[in-house]
Amino acid sequence: MSEDRYEQATIAGGCFWCIEAAMKELDGVVAAVSGYTGGHVEDPSYEAVCRGETGHAEAVQVTYDPDRLEYADLLEVFFSVHTPTTKDREGPDVGSQYRSAVYYHDEAQRETVEQFVDELDRSGAYDDPIVTEVEPLETFWEAAEYHQDYFEKHPNKPYCAVNVQPKVEKVRQKFAGKAAE
Repeated sequence: MSEDRYEQATIAGGCFWCIEAAMKELDGVVAAVSGYTGGHVEDPSYEAVCRGETGHAEAVQVTYDPDRLEYADLLEVFFSVHTPTTKDREGPDVGSQYRSAVYYHDEAQRETVEQFVDELDRSGAYDDPIVTEVEPLETFWEAAEYHQDYFEKHPNKPYCAVNVQPKVEKVRQKFAGKAAE
């Protein structure tokens, strides 16, 4: 399959290291890149984003093969590996840069994610309402190289062992049929 058939999804659900590592477990994910979106500063630095000065969310841009993984499947995994009911917080990470958000690339994605969230809310999957923002993607800024593949490079760092590893294990167990070989 040629690269022009790949599609992208941009999601934010806490620390980008967690979401990137979880998404890379899925069969059909070609790439997962950590970065920033949803803010008002051009080419923000990690430090400025962490201080909450830029309005950006830590996000992951996922490139996937739609013949092997549907957008709705990607959303299912995304909503299972973070807490979409807490505003500006995921685990130990607090601040608007850690918000839950889906940045859609086209109207089909917008419709899919809105329907997906409505169905989750109606099903009672969570005790509290979902606060995930659904916004159009404007600009995605790639994070510095040392943030890319962070979990793969540093699996034994305390943050990774406590926060990232459980999300990766959840994908491997709950989504074994969708996990990469």
